[in-house]
Amino acid sequence: MNTHTRTIQGRHWRTGDWIEIRCDQQHIVSAENIQPNAAIQNWLAPGLMDLQINGYGGIDFQRDTVIESEWIQAIKALHRDGCPRFLLTLITAPWPVMMRRLRHFKSIRDANPKLMESCVGWHIEGPFLSEEPGYCGAHQPACMEDPTLEHIRTLRSTAGDDPVLLTLAPERPGSLEAIEEAIKLGIQVSLGHTNADSMSLQKAAKAGAMGFTHLGNACPQQLDRHDNLLFRAIDNGPWMTGLIPDKIHVSPTLFRMFHRLIPRDHIYYTTDAMSAAGAEPGRYTIGNLELEVGEDQIVRQPGKSNFAGSALRPCQGVVRAANMLGSSWREVWEHFSEIPARWMHLPTGLAPGSPSNFCIVEERPGKELSIQVIES
Repeated sequence: MNTHTRTIQGRHWRTGDWIEIRCDQQHIVSAENIQPNAAIQNWLAPGLMDLQINGYGGIDFQRDTVIESEWIQAIKALHRDGCPRFLLTLITAPWPVMMRRLRHFKSIRDANPKLMESCVGWHIEGPFLSEEPGYCGAHQPACMEDPTLEHIRTLRSTAGDDPVLLTLAPERPGSLEAIEEAIKLGIQVSLGHTNADSMSLQKAAKAGAMGFTHLGNACPQQLDRHDNLLFRAIDNGPWMTGLIPDKIHVSPTLFRMFHRLIPRDHIYYTTDAMSAAGAEPGRYTIGNLELEVGEDQIVRQPGKSNFAGSALRPCQGVVRAANMLGSSWREVWEHFSEIPARWMHLPTGLAPGSPSNFCIVEERPGKELSIQVIES
């Protein structure tokens, strides 16, 4: 039995109260208010949680050969950037390959307590997506297919009892039945890389789909001004909507509009990070694709204009979201922590029983936030 505990003081990120948290290696044991103390300048906040990490810190999760030490390298980079929990995301490939990768990662993670604390589940983005240009994004249309009940059952058996998020396009034949089966098996379903019409969106919602993956991304740069996916998604919501707060995938104007039109508790942030995130500019990969990342953090296939994932760091996402909305980091923090955690039925917050890998946040005038993850 672990009896090691430690005590940390700071200001509560939401209330502003001075608090003292006592935690062991896994959970918060107690959280109590203390007398105000001007000498205590740091804030305490739930750890960031990203539902879409395709790779990080130079490590590409779309490869079959990722080993434990490389995965730990990626996690250290995520912790450095304020994100102690995430869903490892696998993107479109032949279905047997995706399931082989899932088994590979799960076998490594299940044998390592540190990895289990950080990788709390899986996001399967594909191969049941739209093949249309613009909507397919960086996913390979040749590997896409229609979902079946057997696909969903295989996914659940491979993932075991772990939380799973599945992104699919509801216009594909078999999608509604697949959504119903996924919900029955405890898999959260999100729509994305789709050009579904309003009727398809309504049917998907009735079947149990609740989310929309990186809305504003995975659609053509030029859209019909009378009828387009963004209009349809908003009109048929509210969805648990993922947004990439990098000022690149979603413009500041559209970002603000989404926040006016979508209920606050239905918006979560994600980086959609690939291997270049948390690393230097240069050439990186997502599976078989070679990508280039410049100083501007835009990820593209060489010679092409469409985006292919993100090099955004979670800590940067908080700051940029606050900047676009003209608010403080405290007002947007929940979109990158509590809201996605609750959607995936995972514990969060600063109350007793919540995860002990919360964050110490320090405001530094003229500089980016300093975010330190409490390590177990």
